[in-house]
Amino acid sequence: MDDMLKDFVVEAMDLAVNVEEHLLRLERDPDNKETLNAVFRSFHTIKGGAGFMGLPALVAACHLTENLFDALRTGAAPVTPIAIEAALQASGFVADQLTELANGAAPESLPAMPEELEHILTNAIEGKGMDAHAPAAAVVAEVAVVVAEVVVAAPAAAAVSTATVSADGLDWEGMYNAVVPAGSQVSAAPASVVAAAPAAVAAAPASATAAKPAAKAWDGAERRDERPEVRHAAPVKEDSIRVDAVKLDALLEVAGESVQAANQAAVLLERLLQFKFEGQAATLMATLAETLERASRYSTELQRATLATRMQPVGRLFQKFPRLVRELAKDLGKDVELTIEGAETEVDRVVVDSLYDPLVHMLRNSLDHGVESPEARLAAGKPAKSYISLKAWQEANSVMIVLQDDGKGMDPAFLRSKAQQKGLISENAQLSNDECFQLVFLPGFSTKEVASSVSGRGVGMDVVKTAVEKNRGAIHIESTLGKGTKFAIRLPIELSIVPTMLVSTSGAALALPMAVVQRVVELPETFMEVGGAPVLKDQGRPLPVRSLAGSLGYEACSERVGIVVAAPQPYILAVAAVDGTADLVIKPMTAITVEGITGTARSAEGELVLVVGLSFLMDGCRGSVRMAA
Repeated sequence: MDDMLKDFVVEAMDLAVNVEEHLLRLERDPDNKETLNAVFRSFHTIKGGAGFMGLPALVAACHLTENLFDALRTGAAPVTPIAIEAALQASGFVADQLTELANGAAPESLPAMPEELEHILTNAIEGKGMDAHAPAAAVVAEVAVVVAEVVVAAPAAAAVSTATVSADGLDWEGMYNAVVPAGSQVSAAPASVVAAAPAAVAAAPASATAAKPAAKAWDGAERRDERPEVRHAAPVKEDSIRVDAVKLDALLEVAGESVQAANQAAVLLERLLQFKFEGQAATLMATLAETLERASRYSTELQRATLATRMQPVGRLFQKFPRLVRELAKDLGKDVELTIEGAETEVDRVVVDSLYDPLVHMLRNSLDHGVESPEARLAAGKPAKSYISLKAWQEANSVMIVLQDDGKGMDPAFLRSKAQQKGLISENAQLSNDECFQLVFLPGFSTKEVASSVSGRGVGMDVVKTAVEKNRGAIHIESTLGKGTKFAIRLPIELSIVPTMLVSTSGAALALPMAVVQRVVELPETFMEVGGAPVLKDQGRPLPVRSLAGSLGYEACSERVGIVVAAPQPYILAVAAVDGTADLVIKPMTAITVEGITGTARSAEGELVLVVGLSFLMDGCRGSVRMAA
């Protein structure tokens, strides 16, 4: 794909996604003129670019949809469900064509606009007063003429916005020649360009072409006299460029390593300054200290700026879901409204890209298992319409993403019974309610008796937990029977560089994500016990005490320092010592898997540090409920 086509596809795909969002908003608020105008402009812009790139099917679909929204925004036709459905189908066709182009398909290999789409758009357009018995061929002819005009005008419009091409009778070529410097004027398109037009355009009925009045030529003399300054206008300065994500990843890794190197240099310098230097050596050491301090400051700024380039709003991900919920709810016969909050919250690009599938599984799960049918809700004394909310916000060094519904909730006893029936847990397993909720993440677990096109195969929620933990995150479930269910995902804002607390226990150097660290407390020699387990009062509340060495399977040692962990069920984590805090460049463990350990890093002294997983800490220093042997 050449660069011009690639830029067109990227920009058009952004417009197509926004169109779907506007259409769903318009379905709720049909009188919103601003939304109508926004949809019209989007299709108009895509049509212009598609014509310049020689994509007749896109031009045809966008032209018909543009006609429809011109009628809607002028009041010539009402905003009806048929009109919204027609526009959604057109938007889907446009998105499909753009996706094929993005995947490397040649423009000439793209399929033509389906007859069904043409039919539904034509029906919607006829609502503005067209002859109800006019054959569809007339509409096709009009579209063909527009395609021909756009394609033929492409070379002349290369220096101008292609979105201005229209059939309004104005001589755009003449106007363009009027405002450019002498010698830059363009002439009529060469015959080779006309010959390259698609066969479908060439086959348009001659009568349709002849029906269009010839535009009166205009030499633009008046405009030249009135606006001479336009000739020398400076080109518009671009305020953004497109950068390959791989290059950004490489830049971030270099920035992280530079910070680590600067930290190690600072530690070495501190050790050197313990010695006594005199004369020229003392002067050199002072200069070295100043230089290293400046290098450390600049490397930190480089790291911060590089991280900012990778950050993207989660709204880029969330905006894909309203239509998904709408279509699935319609298929299931449910009345569901999705509300989105915090779309502007920023998170690492890798996190945004990897969250799509997990959130789709969670939404499908909420729609199929969570929310009830309108009849069942009315019988239970609830409103017929159910609500699903998707929220995101920044909390300390983490991003919280919460998906919540007001459905029937989850029954812990029923979940435990299903898991036992499927042999996923032993018959005599004693689980708390929270542990029962975690059963839904087991591979093969499902409460559906028969698999459907929506759910029932027992793989969805397993995919969710795997994807979240791969991004060093954690997921927690809260549910109340008859009230609804809430899934809370906690993720690091960025993946490569993580603020941590350095601790040691049983001779091992470990790092804990600061996202779950509340404070450090001193542990006594002896503890109170509840049910045989040690408990310590912290700020008036009794919290269980758990050994980090014991949780990781290390040898027992004296652990007299406690860290209060902000988990769904708070507890105190006992360690041998706290060695400070540091921003570490995390390297994921790919060759081996160790329970509780998510990656490795290098401390400022150059020592290897094992990074304890966020999910492991959030689950109370124990893995998920294990399958029965």
